[in-house]
Amino acid sequence: MNKQSLVEVVYGKLGGTKTQAEEIVDMMIGSIVSELRNGGEVSIAGLGIFSVKQRAARMARNPKTGEQVSVAATKVPKFRAAKALKDAVKG
Repeated sequence: MNKQSLVEVVYGKLGGTKTQAEEIVDMMIGSIVSELRNGGEVSIAGLGIFSVKQRAARMARNPKTGEQVSVAATKVPKFRAAKALKDAVKG
């Protein structure tokens, strides 16, 4: 499933136009991204929790040359699945 598939599902459920359905999907994704960018977390019952994790600076190795490389600290998105989602996927 991709973004266009989600738009089709929203359009099928709510009606209106496909443009309006795409705006709704874009708004939801934008809201999640905006909250994560501000350091918050988004919890959706039955789906899971989107959050931001701080990854510390570290030394890594370039696999091609074997040379040590410094990797800067960074923030990465994280998703923790809810129990209901895990149970639904299991079967």
